[in-house]
Amino acid sequence: MLQKLLEQQYGITVDEYFKLNSYDALRGNGFLYLIAKPGRREKEDIEELEKIAEHLRNSGDSHVPAFLPAKDGSLITAWEETNYCVLANRQSEKQQKLRLGRKLAKFHERGKTVPFKIERNSRIGQWKQLWEKRLEQIEKVWNDLLFQTPEDEFEKMFIDSFPYYIGMTENAIQYLVDTEIDDEPNVSDSGTVCHERFSETTWGTSYYIKNPFDWVFDHRSRDLAEWTRERYFRNTQTYELELNQFFTDYQAVAPLTSFSWRLLFSRLLFPLHYFECIENYYITQSEQEKRVLEEKLTKILRQSMEYERFLGRFYQSAGAQMKNLKIPQVDWLLT
Repeated sequence: MLQKLLEQQYGITVDEYFKLNSYDALRGNGFLYLIAKPGRREKEDIEELEKIAEHLRNSGDSHVPAFLPAKDGSLITAWEETNYCVLANRQSEKQQKLRLGRKLAKFHERGKTVPFKIERNSRIGQWKQLWEKRLEQIEKVWNDLLFQTPEDEFEKMFIDSFPYYIGMTENAIQYLVDTEIDDEPNVSDSGTVCHERFSETTWGTSYYIKNPFDWVFDHRSRDLAEWTRERYFRNTQTYELELNQFFTDYQAVAPLTSFSWRLLFSRLLFPLHYFECIENYYITQSEQEKRVLEEKLTKILRQSMEYERFLGRFYQSAGAQMKNLKIPQVDWLLT
C-alpha cells in the first residue's frame, strides 16, 4: 500500500517495506524512506520542521532526513483518507559504539544556530505554564474521585498517592522559578533543537536517523533530563556509571552552565513519569493497557523513596561542579 503511495505521489520505486521503531519505512535506491503521519500538526508546523531539517543538514548533519515534496509540490500528501509526509535519508547503519553524550552535544550546538525564529514548534519558557496546566487537569480528576468509592486498585493508588506528587510538582515549579529569578542564562543557554522525549533509542536501534517528527525547540536541558530519567528507570541499580560517562562526554563538547544544570534538575524533579501513567490510564480504552499501567503505577510508588535518593545525589552522580557554579540543593532530598 505504501509502495503505491511512493510510486504514484512521488514517482519513487522501492524494494521493500519494513518497520523502523514506530514508523513505517521503505528501502530502495540506497535510501531509507520514512512514512510519517503528521497527526494534528498543521501545514505551517511541517514547513517549519522542514526548514530546521534543511538547516541541520546544511550544517553538516548527514543523519537528518529531507522532507520530500510530492509531485504537486506539497509536503503533506493525502492518500486513502490519511495524511502522510515522506522523509528520505541515505541508508546508514548505526554505529555500535556510539558516544551518545558527544553526539547529542554536537546536535544541540548545530540546533542553536538556526537562523530564523521558531514559532510553531517552540517550548522555550513554557515549562511552568505546561506543568501547572497538567497538575490542574489531574487534580480535577482526583477531586472528583474523592467523593466516590474507588473503582479498582489503580484508582485507590492514585487517590492515596496524588497529594505527595502535588508537593513534588510544586517543588519542581519553585526550583524552576527560583532559577529563572536568581540565575542569568548564558549564550550557551539559548534555545536549540531538542526532542519530545530523548532516550538511548530515539535516533534508532539498527539505523541512525534523526526524525524531525520527534523535535521541539527548547532548552538543551530538556533532552538531558529525559535521557537521565529513562536511563534511571531502565536500571535503578546500575545507572550511575552510565550517567557520569554521558555527562562527561556531553560536557567535553558543550560545558553546562549553572542555569542549565538547575533547569535540568527542575525537570527531573517534575514527576513526569507519574503524570504520564495517570493520564494514559484515563485515556486508554484497552483493558490490557490498563493492567500494564496499574503495574507501572505500583512500581513507581514502590520506588518513590529510591527516586528521592536518586534526585538527592543527581548532581554528584552527573559530575556537576556544584561549589564553583553555586548550585543550590533541595534540602528535603538530602535528609
